[in-house]
Amino acid sequence: MRHSGTLATVMDASLTAQIIGYLGSALIILSLMQKSILRLRYIGLAGSVAFFVYSILIDAYPIAIVNVIAAIIHIYFLRRLLGRPETIFSTLHVLPESRYLQAFMDFHAKDIARFQPEFSYQPAENQFAAFILRDMVPAGLMIGRPSEGSSVEILLDYAIPQYRDFKLGKFLYSGRSGIFENQDCDRAWATATTPEHGQYLERMGFEPRGEDRFEISLVEMQGRKR
Repeated sequence: MRHSGTLATVMDASLTAQIIGYLGSALIILSLMQKSILRLRYIGLAGSVAFFVYSILIDAYPIAIVNVIAAIIHIYFLRRLLGRPETIFSTLHVLPESRYLQAFMDFHAKDIARFQPEFSYQPAENQFAAFILRDMVPAGLMIGRPSEGSSVEILLDYAIPQYRDFKLGKFLYSGRSGIFENQDCDRAWATATTPEHGQYLERMGFEPRGEDRFEISLVEMQGRKR
C-alpha cells in the first residue's frame, strides 16, 4: 500500500509538471501571435514564469536559468513601455499635404475604417496634423481643424495596433503633447461613428453632447500632468 501511495504521488507530480509545461508552451505561442507589443511582453513573461516552474519540477536547471533571464528581459521592457507618457512619446507636426501623411493613412486604411468608417481625408489649409512618436517611430496620428466658436474638431485620432495598449491617448489629450498650443480654441469635439470610438473618447475625458458628439475642455486638459 505504501508503494502504491508513493507511485500515485509521483504520477500526480509528473502530471502537474506536464500541465505547467504545456501551459508555458501555449503562452509562448500566444505571445508571438500578438500585434500589441505590450500584450506580447505580458504573455511572454507569464510563459517564462510557467516554464521556470516546469523546469524546477523536472530538475532541468539550464531551462530554469534561461527563463529567469527571459523574464528579466520582459520586465525590463515592460518598465520602459509603461513609463511616464512624456518620457515615451513626442509630437511631430506635419503639413496637411504631406506625402508621408497620406502614405501612412493609405497603409493603415483598413484599420482606421474599423473605428472611424466614415473618415475620408481631404487636405485643407485650415487643418493640422501631428504624429505621436515613440522612439521616433510613428505610433499614432491626429488630424483636426478649427470649428465653430473657439473649438477644434478632431477628424482623426488613430493609434497603430502595436501601440494601442500604451498611454498614447492620455499623452495626446494632456498639456504635455503640445498639439493644441497653436490652436485658438478652448475645447475640442469629435463625432463617434462606432461604439468603440465613443467608448475611447469617454475614456479620454470627452463628455457626450448629443447622440454622437463628444466634447472635452482643452483648458482643463492643459492642466493635466499625466
